[in-house]
This record gives sequence, C-alpha cells and structure tokens, in this order.
Amino acid sequence: MKMLKRNIMSVFILLIFFTVGVVLTVTKHNTFYVFNFGYIGTSIALGLFLMNMEYKHARRIVQLLVGIYMLVFLGLISNENMQIEGFWYYLFTGVFEAATIHYAVAKIFGPLFFGRGWCGYACWTAMVLDFLPYKIPESHERRKIGYLRYVTFALSFICVLALFMIKPGNMARVMFISFIAGNIIYYAAGIFLAYKFKDNRAFCKYLCPITVFLKPMSYFSLTRIKCDKEKCVNCGLCKKVCPMDVDITDNSRSRKNGTECIMCMECAKACPKKAL
Repeated sequence: MKMLKRNIMSVFILLIFFTVGVVLTVTKHNTFYVFNFGYIGTSIALGLFLMNMEYKHARRIVQLLVGIYMLVFLGLISNENMQIEGFWYYLFTGVFEAATIHYAVAKIFGPLFFGRGWCGYACWTAMVLDFLPYKIPESHERRKIGYLRYVTFALSFICVLALFMIKPGNMARVMFISFIAGNIIYYAAGIFLAYKFKDNRAFCKYLCPITVFLKPMSYFSLTRIKCDKEKCVNCGLCKKVCPMDVDITDNSRSRKNGTECIMCMECAKACPKKAL
C-alpha cells in the first residue's frame, strides 16, 4: 500500500494514456492508438517510478524511450510528419489523425493537466539538446528575443499554406521531406543557440514554435511544483539549477517564467530541505 501511494502519479498517468488509447481505438477503429498511447504512458509511468526510487537518469530514460519512438518509428519509419508543419497539414486536410491527435493530446489540451511535461520528458529535439554540455545555463538573464518563437510559428503555418496553394504532385512525400528538413533545421538552430548562449534549453526559450501552444495552456496546469514556505531557507539552489529559469519558490501562477517549467524536478533534487 505504501508503495502504491508513492507511485500514485505513475498509476494515474498510465490510466490516462491507456484510456485515451482505448477511446481512440474504439472511435477510430484502429488498434494502433492503444499501442501508441499505451507505450508512451508506460514510458512516462516508468520514468516517474524511477524518479521515486531516486534514480538520477530517470527523466533521460523517458526522453529516449518516447523521443526515439516519435522521431524514428512514427516519423522516419511510418512517414508521419510529427512536427508542427504536419499538424497544419492534417488540420488543412480536415483529417483527425497522427499529428493532429498528437498535438491535441500533448501540446494543446494536455498541458492543462501536466503543464510543460512534454518538453521535459518527450520532445525529441530537447532529447538531443540535453546531451550538450550546458545543462545549467551559464546565465539566468533572459535575452529579449522571445518574439522569435512567434516568427517560427508563423513561418511554419505560411510554408504549409503555400504548399496547399502550389499543390505539388505528391503532397504526402513533400510533407515527409519537410519533416526531415524541419528536424535538421531545428536541431541545427538548437545546437547553435545552446553554444551561443551556453544554455542547452535556449531553443526552447526563444525559438521553439510549439511554445505558442504550450505557454498559455500550461499557465492553468493542474500539475505544478510548489514550494513549502515553512521548509524553504531561501538558499537559491533551485533557481541556480533550473534549466528554464523558473522562480519555483513563488507559488503563484504568475511566477517568473512560470509557464516554462518542464517538470524536470532538478529543483526538487537540489533542495537541501525537501521543500519542493
């Protein structure tokens, strides 16, 4: 019973994902969905279980399990464009499949329940960027270039819209090529920004178009890291280790960079008083 209480969140996540998978399997008459969401839910639940066991690489294991699955199996093998361009493509064609379901669950409505957990545990771009040497930003001062995320967001929309206007012969093939090209561009930009600002998560902070969906929705997230003010001694370690520069000691929803918490739990691990 004690073990179950400690891992109640793992069980909860598992049930949610399998429920979504079963519902989609029944409504779409496709058993792939129960496998897809079952796999992702199991991976996340495993990571949370390992976190409770204080295994230091727990989050990275989830990143690799989910990130590689999304990038390699769904993207490269199944020829699905899982980038935001794929979302626009399926949205324009009126098809509620693949990328549209993925975005609805993980990046539009999902953050209402688990915040920016996608960024910390499943994003295949961040999966690679987190291997770079600047896990803790050299500086926690933000550059005033956050507007660039809206530029990339608009460009992704315009590019897909232009393709629909041009009407190339094999649109599916074009979208797969754009998935390859998009990943190369995002990885290159992410690595460049990481070394430029000495911050692995610089791409997430300034350039990632997905944050246009994630930030406003995660503001209302039911799952949040909170600080026990009675235990907190204001040592500042949580702010120092946070890869997203969140003031986690402020429990208000309007806390500094609050919509950018990726639930990585680095702050909780660093807290000497277990106040988080």
